[in-house]
Amino acid sequence: MKTNIRNAAWAIGVLLLAGFCWVGCDRRLDVRTVYPFQVTTMPIPKTLTLGEEVEIRCTLAPERIVKGTRYTLRYFQYDGRGALRIGGRRSKSLTPNDRYAIAPGHFSLYYHSLFAERQSLEIVT
Repeated sequence: MKTNIRNAAWAIGVLLLAGFCWVGCDRRLDVRTVYPFQVTTMPIPKTLTLGEEVEIRCTLAPERIVKGTRYTLRYFQYDGRGALRIGGRRSKSLTPNDRYAIAPGHFSLYYHSLFAERQSLEIVT
């Protein structure tokens, strides 16, 4: 009699465990590949003269640090002509529409004006 009760309790336990596993499972795997972040910049001049260079101070602040997350930026200049560099004043000019890796925290972009008229560029992170 004791053996039958023990076997019944064991069977009920196994069935309950299987039921919990079945209900708790979802066929879709929730993989998060996009993490919120914010990029802030210090104010910059509205107009530049030919040959003038301006430093654009930026801060990349992710909501949380996740190992393996990569941040990139690219730019497109749709008005005027100029050169954009990242890092230092002596660094190599960036190529429009190419992606460049940036690390979370503070970084500086340097824009050198090569045009006397109005200039516009868009930086995308």
